[in-house]
Amino acid sequence: MINPMLSFMQLCDSNFPSGAFSHSFGLETYIYEGAIHDAATFEAAMRIFMVNQMAYTDALACRLAYEAIENGQFDGIIELDHVLLALSLSKETREGTRRIGERMAKLCSDLYESLLIDTYYQRIRQKEAKGHPSIVFALAAHHLQADKNDAIAAHLFSGVHSLIQNAVRAIPLGQTDGQRILLALQPIIQAIADQTETMTEDELGMNMPGLEIAQMRHEQLPVRLFMS
Repeated sequence: MINPMLSFMQLCDSNFPSGAFSHSFGLETYIYEGAIHDAATFEAAMRIFMVNQMAYTDALACRLAYEAIENGQFDGIIELDHVLLALSLSKETREGTRRIGERMAKLCSDLYESLLIDTYYQRIRQKEAKGHPSIVFALAAHHLQADKNDAIAAHLFSGVHSLIQNAVRAIPLGQTDGQRILLALQPIIQAIADQTETMTEDELGMNMPGLEIAQMRHEQLPVRLFMS
């Protein structure tokens, strides 16, 4: 039997070829403008990003997807996919998330013998779904018989880890600074995973207008390292 923890480690590895290494989801705008310029300012930005964006999108979407799977409501997965697309206002962020989700779905379809993952990937290929990494992670976690709370925490960790690695390149930061920040943010990751249990579906997609504007303005930056 495959160990869920080891599989999570594989999915969360920065070398997992999902394409997340190509996206900053608006943080590069703040880096370009100097608002984020060192380890302290980046960690502060990440704390805000996590509790105001990731909590109500990545974490809550992962929980809702996991519960839909548990209840045998695959149509709910497709509906969630459509809602998540509509909630992403920035073109770059919307397209970046779609690409990561589709790539993850293909990889997980190749890695695991899961009818649900295969079906979701086929729906993406047939243009009946767009693909979202939170949904794919939930599908993979359920296939691995992983605990829902652990799945949410692992998904958040994966997103945080990718953004930290991207900041190491873009600011730049030292690798040690990156690891210190990752360690410092772990309590927030678990707190968000726990908080997700009390969130309602109506809270899905809550966001910060400033971050959404930064994601939109990223498209016009004269110099860009990332696709979003």
